[in-house]
Amino acid sequence: MRNTFGNIFTLTTFGESHGAAVGGVVDGMPAGIDIDLEFIQSELNRRRPGQSAITTSRQEADQVELLSGVFEGRSTGCPIGFIVRNKDQHSQDYESLRTLFRPSHADFTYYYKYGTRDHRGGGRSSARITLSRVVAGALAKLALRQLGITVEAYTSQVGSIALEHDYRSYDLSMTEQNAVRCPDPDKAALMEQLIQQVKSEGDTIGGVISCVVKGCPKGLGEPEFDKLHAALAHAMLSINAVKGFEYGEGFAGVSQRGSEQNDVFCMSGNDIVTATNHSGGIQGGISNGQNIYFRVAFKPVATLLQEQQTVDLKGNVTTFTAHGRHDPCVLPRAVPVVEAMAAITILDQYLLSKTSKI
Repeated sequence: MRNTFGNIFTLTTFGESHGAAVGGVVDGMPAGIDIDLEFIQSELNRRRPGQSAITTSRQEADQVELLSGVFEGRSTGCPIGFIVRNKDQHSQDYESLRTLFRPSHADFTYYYKYGTRDHRGGGRSSARITLSRVVAGALAKLALRQLGITVEAYTSQVGSIALEHDYRSYDLSMTEQNAVRCPDPDKAALMEQLIQQVKSEGDTIGGVISCVVKGCPKGLGEPEFDKLHAALAHAMLSINAVKGFEYGEGFAGVSQRGSEQNDVFCMSGNDIVTATNHSGGIQGGISNGQNIYFRVAFKPVATLLQEQQTVDLKGNVTTFTAHGRHDPCVLPRAVPVVEAMAAITILDQYLLSKTSKI
C-alpha cells in the first residue's frame, strides 16, 4: 500500500478513522520557514467535523501536535512528524456492518485486495484521513507564502445549484462567511437549503469545488509524463469521493474554435504575458505565470441513512440501514483538502524545478 505523496516535498500518512490517532510525516520542508502553529490549527478547524448543521455531528477538536522538525518556531529541514488523536469514535454504530459490503464504499475492494478490512467508519478509507493532508498543506502554504504564491478554493456547485462565472467574478474573501464555503451569499443560501433538504431525507448530494493558484512562477511542470496539470489531477483524484478534474476552460472549451481558445501573447511592461487565460495557467504541461485554475467534481457521499440492498461476506443478499454521524454533502469540509493538495503539489513542483537547472 503506497501511503506517500510527492517527490521532494513528501507526505506519508498513517491512521484509521476509529484508531487511536491519525497523523503523518512531512519530508522535504525547506529549512528556516516560520511555522505558524495557529495557522495550521485554523486550517484543520476548517476541515473538522461538527462545525455546522450541514456537516457530521462527530465532535473532534482535531488538535494537532508537531513532534519533530521544528525548533524555536522554524523548520529545521528535518522530517516534521505530527499527530491528531481521535477522541469521539462511536465504533458500535458500525458493528452491524462487520460482515456487509456497503454500496459504493471501499469495503468490497479493500477486502478483496487485503483479505481483511476495518469496518469502523471505513478505517483507512475514511475521509477522516484527509486531515493529514490538511496539516501538510498548511505547512506547504507557509512555504509558498514566502514565494508570494496563494491557493484559494471554494464551493462552486451543489447538486444543480451552480455559480455562473469563474473566480474572477467573485470576492473570494467571502468564501468563509457561510457554512457552504461559497463566495456568492445568495447561491450559498440556496446550496445550504438543498443540503438541509437532502439531509432530512436521509440522502446525500455532490457538487464541484473550484480552486485558483495565484502568483505561480513560470516553468513548473515537465513536458511529457509529469505535466503540471497531470500532477494536480493526481493530487485531486486521490481525495476521497472525487470523480473528475478539469483545468482552464476544461470541457466547456470543446464547443469553441481554436481562434476563440488561443491565448495570444502580449507585453505587460517588460514581461511577456497572455491576453487571456483559457489555458488555466498551464501550456505544454508547464506553468506560464498566469493564474492556475481548476475544478474538482465530488460524488454524493456513499453513506445513506436509508435502507439499501447489499450482500454479506458469503454472498447472501440482505438489506441494511446505515447508522452513525455522516456528512450529507462533503463539499464544505473538502474545500481545505483541495487547497492542501494543490499547495503540496505546487511546492513540490517548485522544489523539483530547482533541481532541473545547473
